[in-house]
Amino acid sequence: MHAHWISPDGISAATVAQREIAAAAERTDRIGPVCLVAGADTSMKWRDSRGPIHAAVAPMAWPPGNPIAPACATLVPDIPYVPGYLGFRECPALIAAWERLDRKPDLVLVDGHGISHPRRCGIATHLGVLLDVPTIGCAKTILCGKVEGELGEAPGSLAPLVDRGEMVGMALRTRARALPIYVSTGHRVSLPSAIDWVTRLGDGRRLPLPIRMAHDAANAARRASMDQ
Repeated sequence: MHAHWISPDGISAATVAQREIAAAAERTDRIGPVCLVAGADTSMKWRDSRGPIHAAVAPMAWPPGNPIAPACATLVPDIPYVPGYLGFRECPALIAAWERLDRKPDLVLVDGHGISHPRRCGIATHLGVLLDVPTIGCAKTILCGKVEGELGEAPGSLAPLVDRGEMVGMALRTRARALPIYVSTGHRVSLPSAIDWVTRLGDGRRLPLPIRMAHDAANAARRASMDQ
């Protein structure tokens, strides 16, 4: 892991790092057997661009079984929030949470973008390359590009997310009458496999179960920190 991939000296260096990470990211399947799948998410105080990041990695057995206790970590980021550079704020806390897990997951679904990012280095790609673990990006809003074609209303409907002529992800309707989510390759997972995993882990809700678990755990860590 290159030091500037996680702690760059300024935005110019961060841009260079993102392009290097994007080049290192693998967009084809190199997953291996999946016995443990996890969600990764962070929480922070509303509108606090410099305060602590509360990160959680929440694993569950696969095939589906009882959830395993999540690992959480709280760190103050080195840089304030800058659009498009979220990985440098959140990855250190997510890695700290990852290191507290007794068993490391075989696949991680990240609340955020993978290659569907202006420099193809969203947080799912950033985290996946830093850890060299298969990751999938599951975002609630579009960061770059636009959806081409008609996205059907039925669950399972798909439409390409295209940026500057490149398909960088897929809009996926996971539940009837719900807004779509935007699925993209993070690292070591192809887009078809990413869609398949997100669909299988949907549990009838808009966001896949592991991400919802991580979301709840990160929020709980934030509330516990504020109560101290």
